[in-house]
Amino acid sequence: VGSGSGVVISADGYIVTNNHVVADADKLDVTMYNNQTYTAKVIGTDPSTDLALIKIEAKDLPFMELANSDNSKVGEWVLAVGNPFNLTSTVTAGIISAKGRNIHIIEDKSALESFIQTDAAINPGNSGGALVDMKGNLVGINSAIATPTGTYAGYGFAVPANLVKKVIDDLLDFGVVQRGFLGVLIQDVDGELAKKYNLDVSQGVYVDSLLADGSAINSGLKEGDVIVKVDGVPVKSSPELQEKIGRHRPGDKVIVTVDRKGSLSDVGITLKNKKGNTDVVKKDEGKVTDLLGAQFEELDAKTLKKYGVENGVQVKSLSQSGKLARYTDMQEGFIITAIDRQPVKTVADVEKALSGKNGGV
Repeated sequence: VGSGSGVVISADGYIVTNNHVVADADKLDVTMYNNQTYTAKVIGTDPSTDLALIKIEAKDLPFMELANSDNSKVGEWVLAVGNPFNLTSTVTAGIISAKGRNIHIIEDKSALESFIQTDAAINPGNSGGALVDMKGNLVGINSAIATPTGTYAGYGFAVPANLVKKVIDDLLDFGVVQRGFLGVLIQDVDGELAKKYNLDVSQGVYVDSLLADGSAINSGLKEGDVIVKVDGVPVKSSPELQEKIGRHRPGDKVIVTVDRKGSLSDVGITLKNKKGNTDVVKKDEGKVTDLLGAQFEELDAKTLKKYGVENGVQVKSLSQSGKLARYTDMQEGFIITAIDRQPVKTVADVEKALSGKNGGV
């Protein structure tokens, strides 16, 4: 049994919270400010941003409007609302201390962290609660704390509202998040990097290399470019770039402004999904991966013979937040030969074997 917080975002009962609040839950009970209780169902989750959308059956609820988090400023006063230590409906005050923070806390291969940092007191139980501006609008969803003790030590982190809105819209429209990728390997520009590569800028995102099947490979973007803007909005760090790109779906076109040896130029890039195309990712396609936290690949006859098995799929990667990593001794490279004693030869076989299963397999 665990507890967390949430924010009502529509009159008909949609509530946004953190993925880690609802993950692996068999039953969700929602208690409102007036102590009225509801049973909720999960509409969708996104481990990459640690967000989840749930719903209760209700009408005419008061709800929060999402602010434009791009307009929030460092030093601006904010309130954190939630239920720390099961102390229901607690409000704390502070300021926005920083933006675009990456604290490497989301255990997902495609983690997207660009947190709003605040010194409003946030503790265990605040997760999924509201970070509110002085107009009463939602600027972020409180998700994490940085602490040596496990309790508040001055640093809280919230997912910005603009990213929250994108994730919610995708979960409502598709049941799964549609995320576009640039297809580049990057690193932050700092004084040392600028000196090493003789760069004309000291802030931005350095393009280290282009992925072979990625979005940027044929766009005109080049290794050594420094990305300084996306769609006209300045980006000073990798988390800021990832957030701006993460708000887009595969097939969307973005204009990336780069500094190339002191000259600025705009590059148009059509974003692709993880598979290197612009197709819509269907909920069923990501179901097994989301649940198990694994990616699988099929094996050819030569590889099967090498390992002395007749059939199977190999575990290509594991997320530490998935069920396989958390509840089994499975490791990357393992070969799954059967599920419930039924042989599996393809990824489709794995999905079929797990479809509709309850309990263990």
